[in-house]
Amino acid sequence: MPLALYSVALVAYVWHFSARDAAVGRAATTLLVAAALTHTFVIGMQTMGAGHVPIAGATSAISTFVWLLALAYLYTEMTTDERAMGVFILPLLVALQAIPAFRPSAEVASPVLQGPLFGVHVSSLLFAYASFALACVIGITYVLLFKEIKAKHLGFFYARLPSLQVLDRMNQRAIAIGWIFLTLGMIVGAVWATQARGYAGSDPRVQAMSLQDPKIFVALVCWAVYSFELFAARRIGWGGRRAAYLSALGFAIVLLNFVPISYFLTKSHNF
Repeated sequence: MPLALYSVALVAYVWHFSARDAAVGRAATTLLVAAALTHTFVIGMQTMGAGHVPIAGATSAISTFVWLLALAYLYTEMTTDERAMGVFILPLLVALQAIPAFRPSAEVASPVLQGPLFGVHVSSLLFAYASFALACVIGITYVLLFKEIKAKHLGFFYARLPSLQVLDRMNQRAIAIGWIFLTLGMIVGAVWATQARGYAGSDPRVQAMSLQDPKIFVALVCWAVYSFELFAARRIGWGGRRAAYLSALGFAIVLLNFVPISYFLTKSHNF
């Protein structure tokens, strides 16, 4: 049901973006709110069944990430009264939600995953990834608008997107919030892994938690990319297009780590 509603909302956002119809825009927002509420109900039922928020497995974590991204985008839309970016966000929601919809898996209640530290670790990372997804979409829209302005052809995107200055500020804000939660999640994860080895040392997945594991190594690469973007924006004036390209690069790394590595390459994060 969440996937179906996200898909219908995507159609409405595409219609609104092309036709610039205010009524269609309000309908698109309403559909997205309905999808998010339905998704909230599904996650709530899964939480009741598992005894904790469904974040332990790769599939359930993707579903929770989609839910957080939908909420984050709705907050951005309602606080800025700007619906133009929905046409870029919704395809990502639909594509990722298709994974848990067509490949459902039961939430594993492994003893090693119990405790508040694990919950803070995964929740912080998922919220960081949602912020980075927003930053990526904002960066893409920035580049599209910049190219249209540079070509002196003020048409399709110029009439539908916020100004370059607004997009750049939104991008920097999303990156800063995401970096804070990414840093928090990695620090808490390191503490949790150290403690987990003390009472679950026999679990090979815990023993595999090191820099040699692709999941952890790529997460550090992701942190380095976003740290450099923040530094470059504040110290050497890398805003605008450069920040937009770095946001896209960083989120490409996030998706690489979030889907293929989580499913096929990691030896530690496959609970």
